[in-house]
Amino acid sequence: MQRLFVAIDMPPAVSQDLTGLCQGVSGAKWADVSHFHLTLRFIGDADDGLLRDLEFALAEIEAPAFGLALKGVGYFPPRGPAKILWAGIEANPMLNRLRDQVAAGLTALGLEPEHRNFAPHITLARFKRAAPAVQVAEFLSHHALFQSAPFPVTEFHLYSSRLRPDGALHQIEASYPLFDMAEINA
Repeated sequence: MQRLFVAIDMPPAVSQDLTGLCQGVSGAKWADVSHFHLTLRFIGDADDGLLRDLEFALAEIEAPAFGLALKGVGYFPPRGPAKILWAGIEANPMLNRLRDQVAAGLTALGLEPEHRNFAPHITLARFKRAAPAVQVAEFLSHHALFQSAPFPVTEFHLYSSRLRPDGALHQIEASYPLFDMAEINA
């Protein structure tokens, strides 16, 4: 069994910008630069047969490439002590369209649909215990205007994740290109 998820990687320049945010809150387990990604759908545990089915289902998705930018910071859950600090994603209908196609493909395979609303974000830190509220408030205030330069999204990936004592190990199982609108209009 493997833990699987579908995600978009962050380009190196954006990952560097995110790394600059990762400080200043006690007790935070800051994400490694190699783990910055935007999860489109968490799948969970899957055997080899489901992995193959997922690879084929995701290969059927036809969606255009698009631009994306990060904007703002926040935390989950929205009420109560912070358990996750995140960087937000600027609203983008093309991202939502891709996410909807991924969700539809997985539902067609018989996977349970996601019951929570899609809240696109990049996880910056996790907390085992309640995060210090004053430091979280300072973090949010200090980085409220955070914004990345727009970057192209030209592919998405099916990842496996192996949990280890020192953190998860993420590995790309398959990659899926998005089509270039310029090629179609040429």
